[in-house]
Amino acid sequence: MSRSDGPQPHLINIQFHKKMHIHEIVIYTDFKLDESYTPSKISIRAGSTFHDLQEIHVEDLNEPSGWVTILPPSECGAEAAEGSEQKEPLRTHFIQVAILANHQNGRDTHIRQIKIYTPRRHLGQNIGCQHEFSS
Repeated sequence: MSRSDGPQPHLINIQFHKKMHIHEIVIYTDFKLDESYTPSKISIRAGSTFHDLQEIHVEDLNEPSGWVTILPPSECGAEAAEGSEQKEPLRTHFIQVAILANHQNGRDTHIRQIKIYTPRRHLGQNIGCQHEFSS
């Protein structure tokens, strides 16, 4: 669980060793347990380093309990092909989750878990096998 202390915004910085394809960002919060510690407004920023971050998404939350998708796949990147509904994943070295406000004007923040998903690879690709498997 991530806990904060001090003035807002509270920041969670996630740095990757190489540029990653980000498919989705989800957080776990529990308004029933945390009340004023629960985030009500979150900003997602991405870039190469801490110094060149760009805000890519802002989410308002209303008493969230459980898993909440903060950055859905449709907002992770630009259109893949003209006329296509499929989106390319966000490619980045650095993600920052900024808690801009809490419920009931709370000062400190509790986020119980953050998960960052990358696109699934084809089965066998990660072990160097070019063949498709079936059951």
